[in-house]
Amino acid sequence: MKVAIAHNNNPETLKVVAHLKEKLKDRNLIYDAKYPDIVITVGGDGTLINAFNRYANQVDSIRFIGVHTGHLGFYTDWRNYDVDKMVEALTLQKAEAAKYPLLDIEMITEAGEKSHYLALNESAIKRVSHTLEADIYIDDQPFENFRGDGLCVSTPTGSTAYSKSLGGAVIHPELKALQMTEIASINNRVFRTLSSPIVIAPRQWITIIPNTDHFVMTIDGECKAVRNAKKIVYRISKHSIQFDRFGHHHFWSRVKTAFISDNND
Repeated sequence: MKVAIAHNNNPETLKVVAHLKEKLKDRNLIYDAKYPDIVITVGGDGTLINAFNRYANQVDSIRFIGVHTGHLGFYTDWRNYDVDKMVEALTLQKAEAAKYPLLDIEMITEAGEKSHYLALNESAIKRVSHTLEADIYIDDQPFENFRGDGLCVSTPTGSTAYSKSLGGAVIHPELKALQMTEIASINNRVFRTLSSPIVIAPRQWITIIPNTDHFVMTIDGECKAVRNAKKIVYRISKHSIQFDRFGHHHFWSRVKTAFISDNND
């Protein structure tokens, strides 16, 4: 078994990483940052997202494990004081992965050039200082003409992130669904949108045709200035992210801890 460690540089994290490396060495596990079987992230959700992006081209063959050393870790099953238990589980238990959907993003320019991206959480398009106008299609069928600050398309795992702050639903990550939420849509007697999040089925797709030659697109929080985009197509990817299933939290427990209470009352 080949293991890589991705981490931030916080002092607490570096202590955990040093201890983790010793434990892995004691178990004779191979450290391989280039072609790992397991990627252990130490930090928070941002650390895990960065690790996912780093290994996106190997995502089908890698299992991720998150160790939490910050204030809130939604993707991180293990706490810093659980490292010994985590390594023991990793080496003694049979490998089993929980697979969650990813977002496939295809952007096509007016010149016909295509770019592909993968997102763990979401992708959003926005205008910085002007209203965004865009035509929305579902399965190539016209759905609505949007006017507002922007649009966000998220995965089920991303439903607890930016999408939730926009009023989107929390979706269990085992559901292969995409959710689109509006960002400050304009609704009056002239301009109308659904003004509600929508969730689409696994085989469906969302196409956004922006009626502007420039806007900002974010992919898991990373901003890209876009010019001359003809359309952006969002689908559930044929790839998925795999988390080690021996993590000791279950999804709705994470939701409760993250947003309601961290006790059992």
